[in-house]
Amino acid sequence: MKNMNVLITFPVTEEKRKAIEATVPDADYTYLAGHFVGDEKTKLTEEHLENADVILGCVPPAMLQHCRRLKFLQLDSAGVKPYIGGALPEGVALACATGAYGLAISECMLAGMLMLQKKMLLYMENQKKHLWKKEGMVGSVYGATVLCVGMGEIGGEFLKRCKALGAYTIGVKRTAGEKPEWVDELYTIDAVDDLLPRADVLALVLPETPKTYHMFDEERLGRLKKEAIVLNTGRGNTVDNMALAKMLEEGRLAGACLDVFEPEPLPEEHPLWDAPNTIITPHVTGGFTLQYTLDKIADISAENLRRFCAGETLINEVDFEEGYAKK
Repeated sequence: MKNMNVLITFPVTEEKRKAIEATVPDADYTYLAGHFVGDEKTKLTEEHLENADVILGCVPPAMLQHCRRLKFLQLDSAGVKPYIGGALPEGVALACATGAYGLAISECMLAGMLMLQKKMLLYMENQKKHLWKKEGMVGSVYGATVLCVGMGEIGGEFLKRCKALGAYTIGVKRTAGEKPEWVDELYTIDAVDDLLPRADVLALVLPETPKTYHMFDEERLGRLKKEAIVLNTGRGNTVDNMALAKMLEEGRLAGACLDVFEPEPLPEEHPLWDAPNTIITPHVTGGFTLQYTLDKIADISAENLRRFCAGETLINEVDFEEGYAKK
């Protein structure tokens, strides 16, 4: 399509650059992160946005006011909340990168769960002290009941890995649907309270919506057994983090692995930093630290660019009312 300006804000390899440009050979392409991962990023300007017909990648939502020609925004994130509710100019199509993050995030969830079950945090502390000390009995994925609330790509990939290691898997999703083979039981969200007492591991992979805000407060977390582990890689405000810190400190939960928080960055004085048996990562499990993730984002972007120009249905087109990718 001639005279189309495509702005790309996430890093791509030379191979993926060629694949993207092959979808619309006559368009003009501008790369703000260079053609290769690690290249110095060019500063985003108002002029970039004023000239862009299509943007592949995230830009600061406040800067979208400078878009004069924008018709399609393909995010490089799975989350969409900052881009709905009026931030995006009217009539602009919006799609997210759901499908790109399952491998990276599910592996981090698995790593955190195993570290807590095998008491690796305790042994790491002992190592710093040069202390040769056995820390007693440990847990196992095998035979554990893993409850995952949020059954999109990431939750599904996590339960698939847990099932392969011998766990009993329970999934919770927004709406009823067919049960995947790696899920032993599947429910809708109204069953959560009854399921929590059964969980050895509670995995939260929920988006940020008004319905999920502090869904897991002290009362609901209190339904878990004290031997349970909590994993959260969805959104930080799904959990009441102060209540979680209190419960960990009081020994009412066995541990937590957290990548998302309310607020972010997590303040230095927040009690979660010092909560026992707690792993904290700075919202990096779904970032650009795995090349596979970037390659998948590039693939989704290339296909959606083709579909947009052909007038076809987009992959992961966002439902502005629900704040999710349409099914």
